[in-house]
Amino acid sequence: MDLRKKFSDADFERIRKAVREAEANISGEIVPVMVPQSGYYTIANYKAGIILGLLAFLGIIVFDRFMPRYALYDPLLMFIIVVAAGLLGSILPQFSDSIRRLLVTQLHMDNATRQRAENAFLEEEVFNTRHRTGILIFISFFEHEVIVLADRGISKVVEQKVWDKLVSDLTDNIRKGKVIEGLEATIKRCGEILLEHGFKKTGDDINELRDDLRLG
Repeated sequence: MDLRKKFSDADFERIRKAVREAEANISGEIVPVMVPQSGYYTIANYKAGIILGLLAFLGIIVFDRFMPRYALYDPLLMFIIVVAAGLLGSILPQFSDSIRRLLVTQLHMDNATRQRAENAFLEEEVFNTRHRTGILIFISFFEHEVIVLADRGISKVVEQKVWDKLVSDLTDNIRKGKVIEGLEATIKRCGEILLEHGFKKTGDDINELRDDLRLG
């Protein structure tokens, strides 16, 4: 998935504007990040190769037992068929997200997404604010997952259930195809949450992190 083709310049500007408006009255930084996927999941290729190879071998056995007229008796030909089926299976997940997702456990995807979000938190320097008041909004499309990470200046006063509600609402919007609308609403709500908890902008506040949507 090429996210730069999926969204228009107008979409990017909408997010940039939403961040600016949300940060206008708060002492905090909101950083939205989108990635096509969080992991490479090569395990799916191995699994698909093994499964298709086994199915080819089972097919040979079935023909041998029940349709001897079409049975194979050349060991080399059997080997070639099984290997070819395995190779075909190993490349199928590259062309189908559905197959790849089917062959990867939810725990694997959860761990990969969490790790990628934590890496983005560091790479985008969300921690690098004067009062540790950065918020990362992370969307990973392949895994269908959203993660919101708040720096320690915020997390120590805002309960986790608040972020869980944000994640749930944004996930619902993404499922409905309203990615930009959902992200705008989430950014706005982040600003409101900070205001509600006393993170008001002071006279010496500056914009410490850029307002753009980051694409991974």
